[in-house]
Amino acid sequence: MSRRPTIHELHGTTATETAYADAKMAETIHTLGIREQFRDEYWRKKDPIFADRLLWRAQSFRQMVHLLPGASILELGAGSGLFTEQLQHITRGENPITAVTFQPDTPAPPQLAANVTRLTLTALPGVLEGHQFDTIIAMDLLDQSNSAWFLQQVYTLLAPGGQVIFYESNPWNVVLKVKRSVARLFGRKDPRNLLNRTRLYELISEVGFIRLFAVYNDFVYAPLNRPLVWLLRNLSILLENAPVVRSLAGSILIHAQKPPGIREQPPVSLCEHSVLHRSVSFVVPCHNEEMNLEPLVNQIRSLYDDYIHEIVLVDDNSRDQTATKIRQLAATDTRIKPVYRRPPNGVGLALMDGYRVATGQYVLSMDCDFQHLLPEIRDLFDAAAAGYDVVVGSRFSRHSVLLNYPFGKIFANRSFHILAQLLLRRKFRDLTNNLKLMRREVLAQLPLSQPGFSINAETGLYPLFMGFRVKEVPISWINRTPDMGLSSFKLAQVGGGYWHVLRHLCIETRFGTRLLPPRELSGHE
Repeated sequence: MSRRPTIHELHGTTATETAYADAKMAETIHTLGIREQFRDEYWRKKDPIFADRLLWRAQSFRQMVHLLPGASILELGAGSGLFTEQLQHITRGENPITAVTFQPDTPAPPQLAANVTRLTLTALPGVLEGHQFDTIIAMDLLDQSNSAWFLQQVYTLLAPGGQVIFYESNPWNVVLKVKRSVARLFGRKDPRNLLNRTRLYELISEVGFIRLFAVYNDFVYAPLNRPLVWLLRNLSILLENAPVVRSLAGSILIHAQKPPGIREQPPVSLCEHSVLHRSVSFVVPCHNEEMNLEPLVNQIRSLYDDYIHEIVLVDDNSRDQTATKIRQLAATDTRIKPVYRRPPNGVGLALMDGYRVATGQYVLSMDCDFQHLLPEIRDLFDAAAAGYDVVVGSRFSRHSVLLNYPFGKIFANRSFHILAQLLLRRKFRDLTNNLKLMRREVLAQLPLSQPGFSINAETGLYPLFMGFRVKEVPISWINRTPDMGLSSFKLAQVGGGYWHVLRHLCIETRFGTRLLPPRELSGHE
């Protein structure tokens, strides 16, 4: 009589091997639970602005993955749900969230939204086996003892083309080093085995992720109290992008994507305000942008079709096939309005020509390489629907994402805005971005004169001093990569124009003298 094989024999494992694997899993889950508990206790007891910080991170997550309605979110290491609460707030109830904790008997937040499912796991993937998610977010979970295994589980749980965001404590943070040394003296060892940025990058690359970047993030941390935190918000943005100094930041922010890098998104409309239907003129200056034009236009039509009154594409004397591409696009959609400029070149001149032909009730100006940022532009439309006359996408909000941005440009921008606030005695954060949504009546009254990038200072500052309602909303800004063309922004060339605008505006506001008459718009065909 033959013996029936055991389950271990059928799977090619012995009972001893299975027991060892189970023990290792229990040890790993226990470590994850300790990391969760340590992190949550720190937030509650040591971080005076933890709620604000977690909201910043939730906003950053939304913008970095360019979250669209319906995309699924897996939060690993949800703990007591402090970050889950911020996630459910920023997703507007439009995204299914699965919040996983590795701590048994951890109470859930008192009010979980209908789009949130909370799970306690004793194994990973456990009950999630066979499930895949569009996005994954985890904080302070990558430990030297388990990171390789944990990253492999994350890779398995991520859908093809999906994106993952990690926030990890930076072991090079000077304050953290001092605190850990003091704790050891009193017998209170930090239980975390932290990984530095280089090692994190290596481990995540080895798993098979692509489009990976790991950047230092956040200089606003304890022991700063709340007043000092708000005072140093601008300084944190500067330090995060400063060579050498940035390695002392409080956190490391890691982004990665599972192949393939390009994934088809299901059609979705972000048009929820009837007051904006068929009322927006999208004005896009284009100089050597043939590779960006079609993706931008297609994404505008996909997400905001009901809002489109027209799409004004201004060819600023391009040397490539931009003009040809504009003609091809215009032939497929009567709402696309081409403008072909004659020399001289200049983004300010191109914008003024585009503004002149725009006939929508609202005018939205944007750069040609903004196709990846379009999901976040709905925040501008929300503000316009709420009654604001001018809405500006702010790159320097604490809710913004500013990655790989040249330090010189950040320093120049922050210096200009600080000086402008002092001279003009107003508070604002980033009014010189080209991403602006304005009522056409406002635009018609602006005394535009600058032929270059400094026109953005005019369109940002003048409405504020003409009494219009101006609002800034956070927007992500990731510096151009080689596949998106080369930026023509040159600090030395454009800096004088910004100071010219500020000097004239100071004189006008102090003495009531109009020094900037409207400029004659340059010619176009």
